[in-house]
Amino acid sequence: MKKVHEKIGVSQERSRGKAQILNYFCEPFSTAHKWLFTVFGTLISETNLRAAVEITKDKSTGIEQVVLRNPQGASARVSLHGGQILSWRNDHGEELLFTSSKLPKAVRGGIPICFPQFGTRGLLEQHGFARNKIWVIDQNPPPLHPNDSKGKSCIDLLLKPSEEDLKIWPHSFEFRLRVSLEDDGYLTMISRIRNIDNKPFSFSFAYRTYFSISDISEVRVEGLETLDYFENLCQKQRFTEQGDALTFESEVDRVYLNSMDVIAVFDHEKKRTFTIQKEGLSDVGVWNPWEKKSKSMADFGDEEYKKMLCIDAAAVEKPITLKPGEEWTGKLELAVVPST
Repeated sequence: MKKVHEKIGVSQERSRGKAQILNYFCEPFSTAHKWLFTVFGTLISETNLRAAVEITKDKSTGIEQVVLRNPQGASARVSLHGGQILSWRNDHGEELLFTSSKLPKAVRGGIPICFPQFGTRGLLEQHGFARNKIWVIDQNPPPLHPNDSKGKSCIDLLLKPSEEDLKIWPHSFEFRLRVSLEDDGYLTMISRIRNIDNKPFSFSFAYRTYFSISDISEVRVEGLETLDYFENLCQKQRFTEQGDALTFESEVDRVYLNSMDVIAVFDHEKKRTFTIQKEGLSDVGVWNPWEKKSKSMADFGDEEYKKMLCIDAAAVEKPITLKPGEEWTGKLELAVVPST
C-alpha cells in the first residue's frame, strides 16, 4: 500500500466541505440556512450551489436516474436499474467511466453491482440478478459512521427480493446502497447486505468498475504484485503474478486473491492515475476482452477494448456468509489524481 501511495502522491487528509441536506443529502438540514427545495429536483442555497442531488428519468426507458453534483462541478449519475453508476465526471466535465456505444437492454459499462453471484461461479445468471432489478430510493436508511457522510452529496438505494427472485435464490435480504460524491470529486459506494431470513446464506459480490482510459497498451496496474490469481482463460487455474506491474498485450480475465486494499491504474497518455480503495472485499478482478472477443460481443464495439479497463473490487474466492440478523458492509472509494 505504501508503494502505491508514494508513487501517486495521494494524501490521506483531504479537505471536505459541509453540505446541508434534506432527505437525499448526507447531513441534517440546518435551519440557519434558507434553501429552495423542489420535489425530485435540485437543492440550491441563496448564495451558492452546494452539493446537490437531482432525480430525472431516462428518456428512452422512463427509469429514474439520480444525478449527484459537488460545488466544484464534478458529477455522478446513478440508475435505479441495478443501482448502477452510469457516469462519473471530474470538475472539467471529463468522463471517467467507460460505457459501450452499443447499448442493448442493459448498459455495458459504468459500475454495475454483482450480487449474489460473481461471474459464472454458481447456478444463477452471470453476475447475479441485482444488476437487472429496479431499486428504490431509501427514504430512511439506517445511519452510517459520521465520517461516511460528511461533505458529500449522496443517494441511498434499497433492494429487496421479489417473489421471482426467491424462487431462484430462496433467501430474504435487504441490500442498502449509498452512493456519495465528495467535494474533492471522490466517488464512494457503500453496500450493506442484511440477512432477514431465518437461515444462513452465502454470496459472492463485486463492484465492477469500467474505467475510461486513453489506450489499453499505455496503461499499467500496480498493487497486484506477487499475488495468486485465478486465470479464467485457463479454466480458472491458479497462478502467481510475477511482474512488478500488470500491463496489457492480449485478452485478460483474472481474479487476484487476497489483495491489498489500494490498487492503482496508471494511464500514461492522459497523465492521470485512478486509485481504487476497498474495504470488506479481499479480491480484485481484471478484465479486458481484446480484439477477437470484442468482435463476438453484441453489446461491445469492435475497437472499444482499447478505451476501457474493468477492475472489480470483489469477494470471490471466499463467499460471504451471513447468519440470520447479520449484516455485511463492503466499501469502494474511487479517486483520480494527476501523474507523470
